[in-house]
Amino acid sequence: MREHRDQDSAGSLTDLPMSPDEDRQRRFRMYFYLMLVRVAALGIFFIVPGWWKLIPAFFAVFIPYFAVVIANVSTHRTSAGIEAPNALPPGPSAAPQATDAGSTRPTGDVL
Repeated sequence: MREHRDQDSAGSLTDLPMSPDEDRQRRFRMYFYLMLVRVAALGIFFIVPGWWKLIPAFFAVFIPYFAVVIANVSTHRTSAGIEAPNALPPGPSAAPQATDAGSTRPTGDVL
């Protein structure tokens, strides 16, 4: 049964990538949670005495950078194995032109 699946060209629903809307919502939630951690770090900064304030201050300063980097990483990927059902084959311009090995101009050109 496994050999039959490998030969089958049709994809399954589990092979499909995450929709752009779901990906955007996931990234927004991650950014939101990291900003909540930053607000908590700012609150702790005013409660903690002495040099211990440096720890929540460090988090309050550097979490926004990591939140933006994480929020901009998209998991939306294109799968090479799945093709559009009515896709056109590549045209003649998709194939590279053949050239002579020692020449930089295309074959058939006359000077």
